[in-house]
Amino acid sequence: MLEFPRWKYFLILIILAVSALYALPNIYQKDPSVQITANRGGQIDDALTQRMSAALTGAGITAKSVAKEGESLIVRLPSLEAQTRANEVLREQAGENYTVALNLASTVPDWLAKLGGKPMVLGLDLVGGVHFALQVDQKAAVDKRFEAFTEDVRTTLRDSRVRYRSVERRGQSDIQVVLADAADADKARVALAKAQPTFTYSVNGERITASVPDTEMNQIASGAIEQNLTTLRNRVNELGVAEPIIQRQGEDRIVVELPGVQDTAEAKRMIGATATLEYRAVVDGNAQDAADTGRIPPEAKLYRDRRGAPILLNKRTIVTGDQMVSATTATDQNGMPAVSVKLNSVGGQRMFDFTSANVGKPMAVVYTERIPQVTMVNGKEERSFRVKEEVISVANVNGVFGKEFQTTGLEKAEADNLSKLLRAGSLAAPMDFVEEYVIGPSLGKENVERGVKAVIFSFVFTLVFFTIYYRMFGAITSVALLFNLLIVVAVMSMFGATMTLPGFAGLALSVGLSVDANVLINERIREELRLGMPAKKAITEGYERASGTILDANLTGLIVGVALYAFGTGPLKGFALTMIIGIFASMFTAITVSRALATLIYSRRKKLTTVAI
Repeated sequence: MLEFPRWKYFLILIILAVSALYALPNIYQKDPSVQITANRGGQIDDALTQRMSAALTGAGITAKSVAKEGESLIVRLPSLEAQTRANEVLREQAGENYTVALNLASTVPDWLAKLGGKPMVLGLDLVGGVHFALQVDQKAAVDKRFEAFTEDVRTTLRDSRVRYRSVERRGQSDIQVVLADAADADKARVALAKAQPTFTYSVNGERITASVPDTEMNQIASGAIEQNLTTLRNRVNELGVAEPIIQRQGEDRIVVELPGVQDTAEAKRMIGATATLEYRAVVDGNAQDAADTGRIPPEAKLYRDRRGAPILLNKRTIVTGDQMVSATTATDQNGMPAVSVKLNSVGGQRMFDFTSANVGKPMAVVYTERIPQVTMVNGKEERSFRVKEEVISVANVNGVFGKEFQTTGLEKAEADNLSKLLRAGSLAAPMDFVEEYVIGPSLGKENVERGVKAVIFSFVFTLVFFTIYYRMFGAITSVALLFNLLIVVAVMSMFGATMTLPGFAGLALSVGLSVDANVLINERIREELRLGMPAKKAITEGYERASGTILDANLTGLIVGVALYAFGTGPLKGFALTMIIGIFASMFTAITVSRALATLIYSRRKKLTTVAI
């Protein structure tokens, strides 16, 4: 008997409907756009919208729309050429209080977006943008950490009232302390062991050698990569670049791909910028008078807040961003926004000592950023840095605290931004650009058109061949292949998978694998008919006996796809992902969907003597 459970028909209809719904957003092309995001001191309001619109009109650029979307001002343009021109005009008009970035704005209807519908993410090779490979100097990360270690040792000895002659790094993993008096050796060793319990200590007269374990050395080198990754992700996310790719490559490299960005100089400034945060005590005195006359107290340094007002702060830092363990947005006892900070043991001790002696006095948070400047001189790039120091918060010390405390007196947006900055910290190690290239938007568009054309032609040729060669079952196979393609597009759209140029190859391959499965089924049915089996029984046996072979054949393809995705990078991952999704879809459509269609067509015929195959 040729039968098929009704619940499977309902399952196929549900999958078909869901696939069609979530594949639908790919019909809506994204608008080339320019995104303007406010930095500290900037505000997205009607005045900015009018100013940007006037600037575009003055430059002879007609925008589709200029409107606030979310927390940014989105300027939608009719073409990629207009996007490039508008970016130059708006970047000049916006100034330092705003970040201007190229982007692609969605045109998916609101009702579809509310259901989670979104188009497939296009990779760098399809939408254009910039690609960088950066080499992380892990030795510099270790050196930087040892500078912090030696400073911590000096601070611990001073706080313990132990006099010393020198504290220096010796070799790769040792710090040597020379005391002024050998009688203080035991006292110094106990104090140091309390501050840094993971180190091992040896005493020889007035000399104490602190050795950093190999595990911690390896952790410093590996942690430098991870910290740089976190910092870069936060920095790129602030610019609103659509679907950036920032990932580790090998032992000491980081790959950064920014789709839609065409300005390599701006991208380098964004990636190479370093930022640190410091907590400093506020020095009593007339800061405005010090700024006007230049007479600054010897223990103080002049800073300015976001409004440009002068503030006198102590030259000596209490703690820095390197000593932050974690930072999260929270609320204080009055329900106002705050940032909860956790320090390491050394930083916690310093903060405890400071707050114990300064309850009720103000403490400031200073944000220092080194912004790379990339200029072209005689056709060559020249790189320099501009240092920007800004007091982002001043709050009174309400009580004694150490490792964990809250920074209050902030607005909600400021608290969110500050917690992100504290979590990101600064780059743990310097990075050098060892590889870079730009894919233009026109080339990316051409890649999309060629990729779609290649898939369509391969699909059409397959459908024509199958319909001619297998007749009715060829038509059934063609419908199953269309369903297969719809499922692959829907799944990649639903889960935000990135479609790359190799991904089109994976998509074409998945169509081929689906064809292979249907060939096995059709040939098996033919064989049963040649052996004299009744038509309905031949169809049933053909599907039953071919299913096991199809599963075995596709299992090997899945293993290869998983291996490529797990161990490959970049283009290999894109190819593997589409292939894996395509294999699952092809098994479902070949074994289940085509059988449902065959049963629907032939099961109601009482006397079926021949089958068009």
